[in-house]
Amino acid sequence: MKLRRKILFAIILLVFIPVIVMGIVTYVNYSNAMEKKSSNFYWISLLETDRKLKFALSEISSITNSAITQPAIQQSLKQQNFVLTYDRKQEINNLLINHPMITSFSLYGKDRLLYQYNAPMSFADMHKQVWFGAMEAAEGRPVWSGPGENGSASGDKPVLVHARVIKDYYSLEDIGYLVVYVKPDLLDQIFWEAATLKKGDILLVNKQGNIVFNKSGEHIGERTDFPFLQENYNQEQDYYIDNYQGERSLITFLPSHNADWYLAAITPMNLISSESVSIRNIAIILGMVSLLSAFLFDRYFIRRLVRSINSAVNGMKRVKQGIFTPIPVPLRANDESDSLIDGFNRMSSQINELIDQVQTEQGRKKEAEMQALMAQINPHFIYNSLESINSMAVLAGNRDISKMVISLGRLLRISISQNQELIPLQMEFEHVRHYLDIQKFRFEDKFSYELELPEPLKYVMTQKLIVQPIVENALYHAIEQMEEHGTITVTAQENGKDIIIIVKDNGPGFDLEVLMSQWDKERSNPKKYSDSGVGLKNVHERLNIRFGNPYGILVCSSPGFGSAICIRIPRIQPS
Repeated sequence: MKLRRKILFAIILLVFIPVIVMGIVTYVNYSNAMEKKSSNFYWISLLETDRKLKFALSEISSITNSAITQPAIQQSLKQQNFVLTYDRKQEINNLLINHPMITSFSLYGKDRLLYQYNAPMSFADMHKQVWFGAMEAAEGRPVWSGPGENGSASGDKPVLVHARVIKDYYSLEDIGYLVVYVKPDLLDQIFWEAATLKKGDILLVNKQGNIVFNKSGEHIGERTDFPFLQENYNQEQDYYIDNYQGERSLITFLPSHNADWYLAAITPMNLISSESVSIRNIAIILGMVSLLSAFLFDRYFIRRLVRSINSAVNGMKRVKQGIFTPIPVPLRANDESDSLIDGFNRMSSQINELIDQVQTEQGRKKEAEMQALMAQINPHFIYNSLESINSMAVLAGNRDISKMVISLGRLLRISISQNQELIPLQMEFEHVRHYLDIQKFRFEDKFSYELELPEPLKYVMTQKLIVQPIVENALYHAIEQMEEHGTITVTAQENGKDIIIIVKDNGPGFDLEVLMSQWDKERSNPKKYSDSGVGLKNVHERLNIRFGNPYGILVCSSPGFGSAICIRIPRIQPS
């Protein structure tokens, strides 16, 4: 990953993400606190509503409790086929119609409708009501049925039904039924006084899920599916969040004093979340500001810093390649990054100057070494003296001496040619031939030699005196130690853009330790050059100094299998 991306990523991790996490945690905690606060508010409101509901219903129950024990009702229900007189009806009316919320009532015997006041419901119809079974099971206790339960909510006159079984005052036997119809205004007044948030609602539901009544007056009689109405509901807390009428809402519930009813408060979640919207918006704004700050910091600071570092890195790469160009600074900030660039530029210029000095000194050193090496191999013979010896040998009739002197003269002619560094390969092979001819007079028939130079390679230019030292080593270290006949082969061949000269002998060969010892001897004993010729290391160093890597010699040898010395030189055409 790039340094700039790493720094930007670090800023986002250290600034942006903590701000976002802090905003989310604050928003979630505040939302949960608002939910809890709203739930507590509604739970208190539901508790107060249930208390008022209990008081209002108890007033009606007290009236019917007093009425059903009076002789006017007790005697009327006990007598078979009793016909109520006008006075008795007025007496019953006075007992029951003494509360402003009671609109009508019906008094039934065991098998017939005995008396009704503004409530024309037959005895048979009473048996069909949803509350009839609960009334009989209550055994004299009052049973309440709201508009949403008794079906009156769908009609023009919704009512709250108060129904109970009438028992004989003395024997407690069932003697009749009393059904009282109460105005729904009783519930409306109670629920209207209940405290709710805007658009909130309070419901009165029964255990079957029917909405008995609610504050808004909507959806009365509809069936709902609240989880707290289920028998196996685990009541860990008195509120939860769920969908109601297609809207996500906070639902707070409370069992009513009436065992068949529950009070539930509905609050849309958007009302509660609106309280925490400001915190959410602040968290979003802070997150965006922190992100924007990170990008501005990257744009106006990190980019320039990383650009300076990248310039220094690129400059180091160029230095590695041997290029010492200074790093330009388009805009100066007068900080440590400028000091870094200035320091690098000074270092680069100093290194460049030092390299120039070293290269100059190395050139001079190579030139001195080349002159020293050439001086080592220059013979201290005088060519004219050899010509005199040759003349004397001819006059004396000794042809062998004459041939040796001629070969030695031509051999030395190449050696003393100081004005020529490069010679044709043909001349180098000719030099080797003269050298081997001289050595054959010494070794007689102990060895033979072959020189193979292809016609296209005869005029290729090469460093002089590079093959003869190798051949000399082959004679003194291989052929001279052999009892049988020896063979030396010198061949030249093309290898791409290079020329390979191979000097091969059938001598005893040598291992790596012998080679390294001879190599080290040449370094530590420079007199060897004047005593026994020029060594392998001398040839390798001259080729390496003149042509550079990878030119030089390669030694291939193994005890008992002879030796092969490969000389690698570049193919240089004559100019």
